[in-house]
Amino acid sequence: MTRIRLRLAVLGLSLLAGLTVPTTTATATPSATTEEQRLDKAVPQEILRRSGFDDVAPEFSRALERARSYAQARRVVLREGTALWRRAVDRAQGRGPAGGDLSRDDDRPLYWARLGMTREVRTWQPRFGLTGRQRDALLDAVERTSRGQADIRYPAGGRPRRVLLTGFDPFTLDRDIRISNPSGATALALDGTVVETAAGPARIETAVFPVRWQDFAEGTVERTLRPHLPKADLFTTVSQGRVGRFDIERTNGAWRGGFPDNDNVSRTEPVPVADPATQPQWTTTTLPYAALTAVPTGRFPVYDNTQVTEIPAGGGAPVVRPDGPTPGSTARAGGGGDYLSNEIAYRATLLRDRLGLHGTLPGGHVHTPVLQFGAGNTTEVTDPEFVRNRLDIVAQVRAIVAVAVSATERRPG
Repeated sequence: MTRIRLRLAVLGLSLLAGLTVPTTTATATPSATTEEQRLDKAVPQEILRRSGFDDVAPEFSRALERARSYAQARRVVLREGTALWRRAVDRAQGRGPAGGDLSRDDDRPLYWARLGMTREVRTWQPRFGLTGRQRDALLDAVERTSRGQADIRYPAGGRPRRVLLTGFDPFTLDRDIRISNPSGATALALDGTVVETAAGPARIETAVFPVRWQDFAEGTVERTLRPHLPKADLFTTVSQGRVGRFDIERTNGAWRGGFPDNDNVSRTEPVPVADPATQPQWTTTTLPYAALTAVPTGRFPVYDNTQVTEIPAGGGAPVVRPDGPTPGSTARAGGGGDYLSNEIAYRATLLRDRLGLHGTLPGGHVHTPVLQFGAGNTTEVTDPEFVRNRLDIVAQVRAIVAVAVSATERRPG
């Protein structure tokens, strides 16, 4: 609890700075988003109940109702969002009560509990005036704190290597609402842990990102990673990819392919970034892909994926290139596709390059295998094979990080 209070004090200063908004006439209360509306279905409620996280939204709502000002409400949001992230990490890492019979490695309780919190903020009708800008600031604070984005801390002094790793929420929930995302589970399992490598210990800090186009357009990736990349020794964005295999994605493309996000919003356009006049069509990994494909790290094979889809210089129809883009081409899909997996890889590596770190900071994207349920399970929220698959994927990501650290040099400073 002391650690949480200390982080809340630091977090409160950083998030409150410059964000005090005068109270003016309250705006109309928004309705729940498409993503939040799924929360009332039977599967999310079962997941929350079987993990003990069904108390998160009700307790948060009661605390929010006691707020008598925007400043008080913001303190509630910062406290409860941070507590949710720490609770999810602690559960995944075996600390404290499990809260139910759902396996500790499960990322879904955090996802659905967070949506319960954001829905409370979005539909809250306080007794004092709350502007739309203030409500948005509260929602942003819930997102940042409960995703670990404001919780990245590395020890000072004689330090282990510093690794920054990101994961994602579950997605394609209208296809199967039971879905878990092994990258999010990995983020919970590895946050704040130390992995032993051939080059010495490495400290891993993690954060989780939403599967929403708009959040990415508003700069959530850059805002989270920019303070930490100059201090990191290695970073990897992680997401769920193909069945039965890991991929180290060699090239990332500046294109959104339009697949619906968790709010059922589609975007087909160039990846929107700051200073688009200097935006490259492609960015590349600086992870040690040769070492990562040569050393066994678990039961799934690991591939160096060099395929992209491009419009060749001079125009024409999109062409699949198995060995990467050709000079002057326009991106239509990176190795990681044209969805948010590709986009987070593109944004993180572009940020690396714009910070002048291309030649010194190893970083890129790792796609995990698709997390599959056991054969014949089409209704249950979990089963032994599902849990085994997730645990094996998490363990292999940890091993991949260890190999990557061992194959790269420590950065100075």
